[in-house]
Amino acid sequence: MDEEYRQLLLKQQYRLYKNHAAVKLCHWMRQSLLYGRNCYKQDFYGIKSHRCLQMSPAINQCDHMCVFCWREQGHDFDVDEWAEPSEMLDALIEYQRKLITGFNGDPRCDTERYVEAQNPNMVALSLAGEPVLYPYISDLLKECHRRGMVTFLVTNGVNPKVLEEMDVLPRQLYVTVAAPNKEVYQRVCRPKRADGWENLMQTLELLPSLDTRKVIRHTLVKGFNLGWEEEYARLDKQSGVEMVEAKGYVFVGGSRQRLSLANMPSHEEIVNFSERLASLLGMETVKEKADSRVVLLSTPGVETRII
Repeated sequence: MDEEYRQLLLKQQYRLYKNHAAVKLCHWMRQSLLYGRNCYKQDFYGIKSHRCLQMSPAINQCDHMCVFCWREQGHDFDVDEWAEPSEMLDALIEYQRKLITGFNGDPRCDTERYVEAQNPNMVALSLAGEPVLYPYISDLLKECHRRGMVTFLVTNGVNPKVLEEMDVLPRQLYVTVAAPNKEVYQRVCRPKRADGWENLMQTLELLPSLDTRKVIRHTLVKGFNLGWEEEYARLDKQSGVEMVEAKGYVFVGGSRQRLSLANMPSHEEIVNFSERLASLLGMETVKEKADSRVVLLSTPGVETRII
């Protein structure tokens, strides 16, 4: 890892293990500990915000250069030696414990939640980079499940063969579909490989055969990919999923170098998009959270809570 890049990540409060693995406190971890406010995943799926480990096993690599990504782009590199899953997980949990130490002396911090936060029971493989590029991804999921941890994995869908060959799947698999068609995909996701869109289509075709909970996430950027509900609906139907998240872009991190506040959709715009999409899919709005600009659609009768 380039030393300048390392120092930048450390300044941004990432903690790194063997160059390629990282953990960082989520905004909602702080909100939960200090103010009792929860992230939308708690409201939608039942996980606990203060017991979530937000991490990446492959912060160094991604197949996309998405305009909306919070990651500092342009620093990808090959890894000579990948960490073994168990030791990596131990290290990242310990880093998170150290990151939250300061909350213990804050009178606003709930003591019970702080104690529980020492032992995360939820792992969100979604911090930065593409997690399925970690070569031991199935072993990592297996280790998390052995420890009784719920796993959410977010993928850009560009590696369908990896998903197909995984012998352990996350408890919930997210596939980000941030474009309704190839033309918009090229402009928004800025793939590094020529077959990115075609591979994403393969992933959508593969999803019905994967025996786990699946969610399509539409990350929506005003002026770039917001709209096209009929085309998004065709892709969602192709995937066969029973849950769809529509989430507005947030003006944070590296994306501020490429976009502006004007590109953040309002919650009302996300709701309007979701209502039109739901009618096309035969789904219904089951949850929404305005402060995260996100709406959850599901097939009627589907249980969205995982805990």
